Amino acid sequence: MSQRRQLILNLFIYPGGHHEAAWRFRDAAYKQVLDIGFYQALARRAEAEKMDAVFFADGPALADDVRYAQRFRLEPLTWLSAIAAATSRIGLIGTASTSYMEPYNLARLYASLDHLSHGRAGWNIVTTSAPQAAQNFGLPEHPPHAERYARAREFVDVVTQLWDSWEDDAVINDPASGIFADTDRIHPIDHVGQYFRVGGPLNLPRSPQGRPVYVQAGSSEDGRAFAARYAEAIFTAHQTVESAKAFYADIRQQVRGFGRDPDHVKILPGISPFIGSTQAEADRLQEEFNDLIQPGYSLAQLRQFTGLDLAGHDLDGPFPRHLIEIGGPRGLASRFQLVLDIVDRERPTIRQLVQRLAGARGHWVIAGPPEKIADAIQAWFEGGAADGFNVMPPWLPGGVHAFTDHVLPLLRKRGLARLDYSGATLRDHYGLPRPRSVFAAAGAGGTST
Repeated sequence: MSQRRQLILNLFIYPGGHHEAAWRFRDAAYKQVLDIGFYQALARRAEAEKMDAVFFADGPALADDVRYAQRFRLEPLTWLSAIAAATSRIGLIGTASTSYMEPYNLARLYASLDHLSHGRAGWNIVTTSAPQAAQNFGLPEHPPHAERYARAREFVDVVTQLWDSWEDDAVINDPASGIFADTDRIHPIDHVGQYFRVGGPLNLPRSPQGRPVYVQAGSSEDGRAFAARYAEAIFTAHQTVESAKAFYADIRQQVRGFGRDPDHVKILPGISPFIGSTQAEADRLQEEFNDLIQPGYSLAQLRQFTGLDLAGHDLDGPFPRHLIEIGGPRGLASRFQLVLDIVDRERPTIRQLVQRLAGARGHWVIAGPPEKIADAIQAWFEGGAADGFNVMPPWLPGGVHAFTDHVLPLLRKRGLARLDYSGATLRDHYGLPRPRSVFAAAGAGGTST
């Protein structure tokens, strides 16, 4: 009998919480956003509840207006290394940009985290959409969308070869013979490409998972093609189950086109739940958060998504759909299209739109009692829209506790969420195979996984 498919559930940790006004909420731990002990405690709570991973987003620029919100960025690998020391099983996923890092340094960092954590590392691969990042790296301008993805493809190919440059049995470690490593099983990669020249090999052995799990975030056409080729998990944003189902089906079809097994690519939309004992209580909670929104921040975020400066407009007037410029590089971004879909579907006022985006920057926000949240998760999971979810608590730590105390028990009772870990690595949690080294596979006359 085959084992029943189970939900993947990550805890997406964002300083303060995912609602833009979370830090102002009465129960928010707003003074602890730079306290590693606070994040270690959150990770231990998620691990005690047998969640799959904690996830930290990142970006190489100050992209948001910190005058009005706790929207700075913690460097993920530093933070995750400290969390690794405080946990033993939960996965550790951090974001790093292919546009503003070098493959060799990134390969070392993530391989080190995988060794440090005994096989729990995951790399969320992004190309960086914030144009202001360029000025932090001495570039005259931010690379265009298509160029960023071309660089990303070469970047991942190089990193893969570096992670595989030591075969699994290269380490002998035999004091009696005096041999530490079989150098015939350690390979230079000698890569010369359009963007990179890297000799290799990596200067540490292959990590416990073979390679950290490849995660991707981005749903543009280029993003989908990139994910179908490389990703083992995809973080995505959807407002409706219909949109999520269409994305799920498209990705699986594209994955097959690359000769890959679609069951080895996990699709994980974001969900940000406001949980109350009744629908009315949950609605009041969400309204309380929205009442704390600062329009200066909200309109700046909306401008990032749409290119429109709506300062001075009547917030209770209709959103000026006719002012949006469809063409150009902004139109390629997945979040731009998501906002456009909300506008076309719901015809919101400006205030209503910024309230929708304030909850989780375009991810699915749902308010209700625990049964409603569990029913919705089950419907998406069993209806071909998701393999699991990035859980995005509106505020910390209360949003985490509300989900783990009231929703997770229902999911476990229904047989959808695990009762215990069945493996030790992030690949084990996600049900992913451990890939063979490309060099070992080539030597055996085969192909890598």
